[in-house]
Amino acid sequence: PNIKNMTIEILIGNKTFQADIEDSETGRAFYSLLPMKLSMSELNGNEKYHYLSSSLPTKAQYYGSISAGDLMLFGSSCVVLFYGSAGGYSYTRIGKLKSTSGLSTAVGSSNVTVEFRRPEGVE
Repeated sequence: PNIKNMTIEILIGNKTFQADIEDSETGRAFYSLLPMKLSMSELNGNEKYHYLSSSLPTKAQYYGSISAGDLMLFGSSCVVLFYGSAGGYSYTRIGKLKSTSGLSTAVGSSNVTVEFRRPEGVE
C-alpha cells in the first residue's frame, strides 16, 4: 500500500508510544506485517532487537548518529528499536517514535516484549 502518514502504536508493558513509519518500500513492508508481538533482546544499553523470520526490502545507509526513538532495520531482517543514542553503523530507517518520554524505563535493561500495531480502526 502507498500510505501517507503511517502511524503505528508500539506497546511496551503498560506504556503506548506512537511512531511514524517511513513512506518507503521498507516502511510499507514493515507496516504490512502488523500487528506483531516481538520478544526483543537487549544490546549495548541503548537498543532492543529482534530477527524476523523473513527479510524486508533494504536501502541501507551509514548513520554516524542515531537517536532514541529511531526504529531501524539492520541487515534485511533485524528490527532495532533504539532507546539511547548510537551510531557508526548502516541501517535502513523504518520509522521514528513521536515521543521518547518514558521509553528507557518502559524497555528496561533486559529482554522485553514489544507489540507493534496499527491504531484502532485503521486497516
